[in-house]
Amino acid sequence: MLDQNVAREVLAEAVRTGGDFAEIFMENRVNHSLLMRSKHLETVDSGRNHGAGVRVFSGTNAIYVYTNDTSREGLLNCARQAAAAVRGGKGCIVVPFKPMNAARPEEIVLLPTEVKAAVKAEKLRAAEAAARAVSPEIVQVTVNYIDSVQDVLICNTEGTFVTDRRVWSRISCSAVASNGTEVQTGADNPGAMMGFELFDKRVDPEKVGKTAATQAVTMLHAPVCPAGVMPVVIDNGFGGVIFHEACGHSLEATSVAVGRSEFCGKLGQRVAQDCVTVYDDGTIVNEWGSLHVDDEGTPTTKLLLIENGILRNYMIDKLGSRRMNMPVTGSGRRQSYEYAPTSRMRNTFIAPGTDDEAEMIATMGDGLYAKKMGGGSVNPTTGEFNFAVNEGYLVRDGKIVHPVRGASLIGRGSEVLRKIDRVGKDLQCAQGMCGSISGSVPTDVGQPMIRVSDITVGGR
Repeated sequence: MLDQNVAREVLAEAVRTGGDFAEIFMENRVNHSLLMRSKHLETVDSGRNHGAGVRVFSGTNAIYVYTNDTSREGLLNCARQAAAAVRGGKGCIVVPFKPMNAARPEEIVLLPTEVKAAVKAEKLRAAEAAARAVSPEIVQVTVNYIDSVQDVLICNTEGTFVTDRRVWSRISCSAVASNGTEVQTGADNPGAMMGFELFDKRVDPEKVGKTAATQAVTMLHAPVCPAGVMPVVIDNGFGGVIFHEACGHSLEATSVAVGRSEFCGKLGQRVAQDCVTVYDDGTIVNEWGSLHVDDEGTPTTKLLLIENGILRNYMIDKLGSRRMNMPVTGSGRRQSYEYAPTSRMRNTFIAPGTDDEAEMIATMGDGLYAKKMGGGSVNPTTGEFNFAVNEGYLVRDGKIVHPVRGASLIGRGSEVLRKIDRVGKDLQCAQGMCGSISGSVPTDVGQPMIRVSDITVGGR
């Protein structure tokens, strides 16, 4: 993608005014998407993103300039603009490159760019038909398919010169149920860092459609959830979003390095009960949030965040490493060349425990079983969060009695983390898109079933 001699010239120009580190990130990404709504294929889109960015460090300050002109002169112009913001630094030399190709073509069976749109559309029709077959109350179904093939090159003044290919595929289904006076929705959105073989190995489109529609119909007939403080059992899979949002962002150097996290200065301290161990793992083959190298060219890792309740690590990118005087963890990520990288989660999950799932509910008394979590918001500085429960069930005297809708979970990350008193055995993960200052990136969230001893539940 870029001649090494040109790369050296650009990096040398970037540090000419005193910068002590410089980096080039170049990408070429091909995207495809199809959208089907109410049995009609509405859109079939394809696009290409191509460009590069030059980043310069001067101590703990960073300057980032990007362009879609990846010619020699275009990149040199980027470097000059970045260098112009640096004055009086200590400078650095460009270390000889150590070229590496991190791509693993054996992990991809069928590149989605080689699959015709008509074949992709068949998967949407299968999901759509399965959703409508659930109930006559399903009045609208929307199915979306996306795939992306991203080729990147990352090089820097420390000698990194790495290329990689990342391939993602995903199908999403949203179903709307109505009884004539009100509506409820359900959704399912599986994906992986795989090619079109996703549908042979992991994802059944009919199951996706059925799952979305069943959730919508179930919630349509559910009464409103009562409000109050109560124990809550959160199911596996996308239930892991509560840790991702309520605690995960507060463990990223983006927050920790600038003192805006409730977990600042707590390494080695107890932050949860013994039953809680948490990883952020970028190395799992074909997982949605995995990478061979991060967007700074650092090999990804299986990072132990919390071990038996003790905080062991933060997620750290290169700039965070400088600010915290701690090593990088392969967590530098960005949406595209238009963003400077920062520390981000990859596949973040609570590790399997030893507790029996049925016992969790049987011994919880009166409370809520959150089968499917939805979106929410969090303040990383305080850890305060608010999450929707897309599919919930009321529990009375240790027995699930009926579904409830409109539930939300409200609390503070560090407090809820300490109240997890049961962790089940069956770990499952689910896929999402995570937004932060470096854009939106694919991330997995996951956990076994867990129980929170008490939490504020919003409802009626």
